[in-house]
Amino acid sequence: MADGHENCAHATHGYSQDKAKYLARLRRIEGQARGIHRMVDEDVYCIDILTQISAMTSALENVGLSLLKDHLNHCVVDAARAGGPEAEEKIEEAMAAIARLVKS
Repeated sequence: MADGHENCAHATHGYSQDKAKYLARLRRIEGQARGIHRMVDEDVYCIDILTQISAMTSALENVGLSLLKDHLNHCVVDAARAGGPEAEEKIEEAMAAIARLVKS
């Protein structure tokens, strides 16, 4: 899944320490998505489905914010300490990620 942004001062990503926690949260979100699918399939009342979509969206946002915090505390802080163009690149990268999260 490398996309050119794996360059961090460490061999691990900021979330690596909490990887099991993230995976468990993502599995719960997958379960929520399956539940929503089942609700639509079973013609459940629209408002009930929208309530579940809202809960799932909130759960995804929380995962995203936690990952962003880990990235800021790990890769961005390390790059800022080192200075130079990599620091500016990491800050811009983080700002773009924040902008994407805010738009969603």
